[in-house]
Amino acid sequence: MVLIKDMSQNIIEIQYFCFMMEVFDDTYFMKKALEEAQLAFEKGEVPVGAVVVSNQQIIARAHNSTEQLNDVTAHAEMLAITSAANYLGGKYLKKCKLYVSLEPCQMCAGALYWSQIDEVVFGASDEKRGFLKMGTHLHPKTQIKGGVLANEAQSLLQAFFTKKR
Repeated sequence: MVLIKDMSQNIIEIQYFCFMMEVFDDTYFMKKALEEAQLAFEKGEVPVGAVVVSNQQIIARAHNSTEQLNDVTAHAEMLAITSAANYLGGKYLKKCKLYVSLEPCQMCAGALYWSQIDEVVFGASDEKRGFLKMGTHLHPKTQIKGGVLANEAQSLLQAFFTKKR
């Protein structure tokens, strides 16, 4: 509420509403990928989650489903790529971003290469199987950003593997 004086010096009460706008940044979308990773965790899958974003809108979301589908290719990234391509009606994910809680493997990096996605943002690094360690390349125009909410993603992975042992 704001109080102001009008031309005749009368005090006028003006009420206005201040809407808090949610900031749709890398952290916001990585949290959505981590929500997918949590779903995987709850299903006994390696907790990796992914979302594909176009024009600040999530158009696809997925989590690892290799155990549930009995399919070694059912990684979060692969499922999200397929879902996003179906949503867009084409095989290329130009003007899209993938947010994934763990650095993609070689297989997923290959699919991302062919999708021509604009940007890949990942949380935790994968020192053993990550595409960067393996020397795999994405499309030359694809931007890469790692380390977004890496601690949260790593903690979820550690909790999963501790529980498995």
